[in-house]
Amino acid sequence: MEQLLRRIQEEDDQAAFKELYLFLAPQLLKFAHLYIKSKFIAEEVVNDVFLGLWRRRDRLSEITNLKVYLYVGVRNGISNYFSRNREWEHVDIDTVSDVSLDFTTNPEQLMISAELRNRIEQAVASLPPRCRVIFKMIKEDGLKYREVADILNLSVKTIENQITIAIRKIGNEIQICTGDGQPAGQSSNV
Repeated sequence: MEQLLRRIQEEDDQAAFKELYLFLAPQLLKFAHLYIKSKFIAEEVVNDVFLGLWRRRDRLSEITNLKVYLYVGVRNGISNYFSRNREWEHVDIDTVSDVSLDFTTNPEQLMISAELRNRIEQAVASLPPRCRVIFKMIKEDGLKYREVADILNLSVKTIENQITIAIRKIGNEIQICTGDGQPAGQSSNV
């Protein structure tokens, strides 16, 4: 990533910029689509953020965390879009109801049975909206707690609490057993 940024900033390398775009845009599009029901508008917002990044490429070294910078840019772009175009329906983070999970194939996930994967997907889909979005950003998009906190204007402690809630609820939903044979969160002394 650092190599791409250096090539973009110092050499105005369009191929490097395209590579950066292809690497980061899919995550940003999924994030934008959580708020906007229109794929076209989500793409427009993400493309505008990348266009702004290209225009300010001479100052890329001033950006301390590119992912957070881009996510915040998309969030602000969505907010600006809705300020200008009130007729479009948008979704508040607290009312997101349909988040599609994208389980990428890796050796760990190949070992999970199809039935368990379906149970996990159902459990994640049943999470409260904000909790689901935070869980997705951390577990699917690979963002750090601090990055998600910065993007959503929340405290790191709130992010930690939401992840704890998500993991507990998912564990209870799929009934992962603890060492005493009881579903997670239940004591054998009940």
